[in-house]
Amino acid sequence: MQNRQHPELVRAIGRWTLAGLVLNGIIGGGIFGVPSLVAAELGRASPWAFLMAAAGVGIIIACFAEVGSRFREAGGVYLYARESFGQLAGIQIAWVAWLARLTAVGANSNLFVSYLAEFWTPAAERIPRFIILTLLIGLLAAVNYRGVTGGAGLSSIFIVVKLLPLVLFVLLGIFFLRGATLAGASPSAGASWLDGILILVYTFGGFETALAAMGEAKDPQRDVPFALFTGLAVTALLFTGIQIVVVTALAAPEMSDRPLAAAAAQFLGPAGALMMTAGALVSIYGNLTSNVLNSPRLTYALADRGDFPKALAAVHPRFRTPYVSIVVFGLVVWGLAVAGSFRWNVTLSAVARLLTYAVTCAAVIALRRKQPGREVFHLPAGRLVALVGIAFSLVLVTRMDWSAVVILSITVAIALGNWVWARRRE
Repeated sequence: MQNRQHPELVRAIGRWTLAGLVLNGIIGGGIFGVPSLVAAELGRASPWAFLMAAAGVGIIIACFAEVGSRFREAGGVYLYARESFGQLAGIQIAWVAWLARLTAVGANSNLFVSYLAEFWTPAAERIPRFIILTLLIGLLAAVNYRGVTGGAGLSSIFIVVKLLPLVLFVLLGIFFLRGATLAGASPSAGASWLDGILILVYTFGGFETALAAMGEAKDPQRDVPFALFTGLAVTALLFTGIQIVVVTALAAPEMSDRPLAAAAAQFLGPAGALMMTAGALVSIYGNLTSNVLNSPRLTYALADRGDFPKALAAVHPRFRTPYVSIVVFGLVVWGLAVAGSFRWNVTLSAVARLLTYAVTCAAVIALRRKQPGREVFHLPAGRLVALVGIAFSLVLVTRMDWSAVVILSITVAIALGNWVWARRRE
């Protein structure tokens, strides 16, 4: 393996900051809409699906913890795939992961505007929406352009602020609704369980985005496992509690497109609904801060290894950030936000995450053979756990529709062309 050190980059991301980036990657806008979708599939049994999804994602996170503990460089899933299976696999995974992040940030930006329209109706109109999206993405890109410390600090602030309304929602909901019975229909056939868990893998996903910036972490080999397991523990407990409150408070939770606001209105009145709408805005913005910090580091890592144009690996002489990658990411995200849709992002993100998860689980086996003893965190029964993680991902892939297959095929074709270009350069 090429051990690349980058003295130009500042190692400013500590253990708890990294844990905050992981939490910000997981807790986005999804949890404010997903409870109704899962309730539609599984009714009052839906809280169990949250625990099952957390267990499945926990297996994948355990594989990420071992693989991530081997590296100190930027790149995340791209780096893991490239070092395990070669340049072609690395570029393929990088394209899928990068496209998923672009569309995720673009779609969440639109979701932010939609929630903002609850407070200020003109926000949904064409010109105000254009201005809001430009300011929203431009501010985040500018903060990260001027230094990783500012971007990481902004992410840490938002994780504290975004957790508060969600924790209050669970605690107050359990207090006011104690003794009530779960609502909703009975669970249906087995296929509904798979569909529900697939939705929740999207909800619990996003942790992997934090691993792209490990070239700027203080001690990534030791901090990655801590941050990943902390993020999983917090979100598993929090999300399950949210679902219990939703299906207890609402007679038909599957009928609401704003389930947390609707549930809060049941036991806190209009003030509760207002609190959760504001919480959604904070949560979405916090998720955006994490993505805008982490995602440009993926293209930086690709360019640094010669798989993308070298300009994307440029480091600012004063701010010591990959400023070209940040500007490119911001411009592309802005274009997708102005023209994109949230629904398309969900499909693509699910495909990308399952693919990157399966490859990273397989990397546990490959890297144990290629780099024995290098991992800082050694996963017990690692090969067996990796195989279970691969199987978990592939089973859920069977629930994908044809639109996801088409999108994935186009992405793979573009990545193949990128690989041919990179080989000719060499």
